[in-house]
Amino acid sequence: MRAAALASGTGDGGPTLFGHPTGLFNLFFAEMWERFSYSGMRALLVFYMTKGFLGYNDGRAYTVYGAYTALVYMTPFLGGMLADRLLGQRIAVIIGGVLMAMGHLVMTVEHALAFYFALSLLIVGNGFFKPNISSMVGALYPAGSHRRDGGFTIFYMGVNLGAAMSPLL
Repeated sequence: MRAAALASGTGDGGPTLFGHPTGLFNLFFAEMWERFSYSGMRALLVFYMTKGFLGYNDGRAYTVYGAYTALVYMTPFLGGMLADRLLGQRIAVIIGGVLMAMGHLVMTVEHALAFYFALSLLIVGNGFFKPNISSMVGALYPAGSHRRDGGFTIFYMGVNLGAAMSPLL
């Protein structure tokens, strides 16, 4: 019943924290760490390719970086469609998170093929994760709830917090 209520966006009057569904804070932290991961990867990727084991020149490194960034922004279209038509949002977010974690793990292997495989895992994982976690926020609130906008504001503070912490750490 709870899953059906959340999937339909009707909410279920479950437990709250500061007047918002407790699930919002789970989504907040999941998105915060995803943004931390993505921003950290972007900050280190060219450095890793030029000064690390790959030894790429700047042109080649920036080409890979550009392709990575473009694909990260293109794949959510497919991930959202797969979630809507086949998997469901929750499963898509879990798959995305697992793929991104595997991508960071594979990134520790110093081999060019492993490097590209790791980037592929990060790209596909982001495609599943990004469009669906935002949709899950809206499903936490009943239709017409006056707290829904505030929920999205809290959620996007997690996005910004993760992106801001990444270069600092």
